[in-house]
Amino acid sequence: MRSPRRCSRNGCPRQAVATLTYVYNESTAVVGPLAAFAEPHTYDLCEQHARSLTAPRGWEVVRHEGEFDPPPPTTDDLVALAEAVREAARPAPPRPADPEDIGLDVNASTGRRGHLRVIPPTP
Repeated sequence: MRSPRRCSRNGCPRQAVATLTYVYNESTAVVGPLAAFAEPHTYDLCEQHARSLTAPRGWEVVRHEGEFDPPPPTTDDLVALAEAVREAARPAPPRPADPEDIGLDVNASTGRRGHLRVIPPTP
């Protein structure tokens, strides 16, 4: 199943709710609602990092006013969820028969111990 977009900050495991974009020619950092798609040159941020972001000296930060809502599930998320449920509902493949289960004495000629076998030397 596809995981939701995560915060771009190193070591942050939280879900992204905002997107950071830079406008270099205006020395401006813009923090707004999460973009529909992850794009190059933008950074996804969790709410804590979106609210605490600072910019270099001489730069202005334009920040979205209001709450950052987590993104709604997409159809891709719903399809992935349905596939995961189908996969979990599939029966497990049958196990190969163990000689001990059908009554064979495996230790008589091969000297079996666990998953290893001792093969007797050929005369």
